[in-house]
Amino acid sequence: MALLGQKTDINFLGARRITTVLSALLILVSIGALATRGLNFGIDFTGGILLEVGYDGPAELEDVRSRLTAGGFGDAQVQNFGAASDVLIRVLPREGANSGEVGRNILSLLRGGTQAVELRREEFVGPQVGEELTERGGLAMIFALLMILAYIMLRFQWKFAVGSVAALVHDVTLTLGFFSLLQIPFDLAVLAAVLAVIGYSLNDTIVVFDRIRENFRRVRKEGAEELMNTSVNQMLGRTVITSFTTLLVLLALLFLGGEAVRGFSIALIVGVVVGTYSSIFIASATALVLNVTPTDLLPPKVDEEVAETP
Repeated sequence: MALLGQKTDINFLGARRITTVLSALLILVSIGALATRGLNFGIDFTGGILLEVGYDGPAELEDVRSRLTAGGFGDAQVQNFGAASDVLIRVLPREGANSGEVGRNILSLLRGGTQAVELRREEFVGPQVGEELTERGGLAMIFALLMILAYIMLRFQWKFAVGSVAALVHDVTLTLGFFSLLQIPFDLAVLAAVLAVIGYSLNDTIVVFDRIRENFRRVRKEGAEELMNTSVNQMLGRTVITSFTTLLVLLALLFLGGEAVRGFSIALIVGVVVGTYSSIFIASATALVLNVTPTDLLPPKVDEEVAETP
């Protein structure tokens, strides 16, 4: 598919050293953020009590925090939730305390101020449930990557499988690093978005690999780098159009979908951007570094003596 009616001839793989250094730096920053700051896990993972309250005017967060601290809830996390009058409060689980009673105590503390307060949502997740969700979420990502590695090895060749998994690890690491750096709440919806990013990035990579395989089998005179560049340029229009239209929908979700889908849409936006980048620069470049050649994708020759039937 041509991009805007024009054939492109961009030397993507010629810039692989620059993009490799850039990706390595971004991965190091992401790992550093995850190691030092960690993820801002939501109540789904940490367990605890979540209250969403609405005020009759702009909420004074400092007053809310001071009231909670005076009432023995100094560890509470307080933040605006969408509008300035909406407040989200997260409290770690209290050992031996009834969750309903804790919620009522917090609400009574807030209602001691001058503003009217309305309870809009109350959730409780036990620490054991949060621990299980954290473990199973990590296992789900590892299992997905292993299954993808096996699939690409069967469909293409092990060098392409390593390239695709390298691109997926790159995408997941950068997405998690982004959430860690900005301390955006990480909940089950965001985890679902990260798994969706894996699928989106893999789809883009397989489309490019399909064209590379087709060109490798059809054209034998050019080298691997030239054939890969040709293949990426041939699929550039399709990749850009798909990513652009997907981003339009995600931006609409981000700005119009409300706070409930904010983390989900941010994770997908970051994932689509880095996934498009990695399918062009990381996956193919990794296979090229592993010295993939057109002969790697040729159909296996059947030995004539074995093929003969008695």
